Amino acid sequence: MNYETIKRNYERGLWSMAMVKVSVRKGIITAAQFEKITGEVYI
Repeated sequence: MNYETIKRNYERGLWSMAMVKVSVRKGIITAAQFEKITGEVYI
């Protein structure tokens, strides 16, 4: 799993915002990458 895969899955509707947040908590992506993918501020 990497940034590109997560981004693609989110854009295709396969992943929810909550799933992307879990990736940040697990250290797979950064909070800045979360914001690029979702357009929302990571809280």
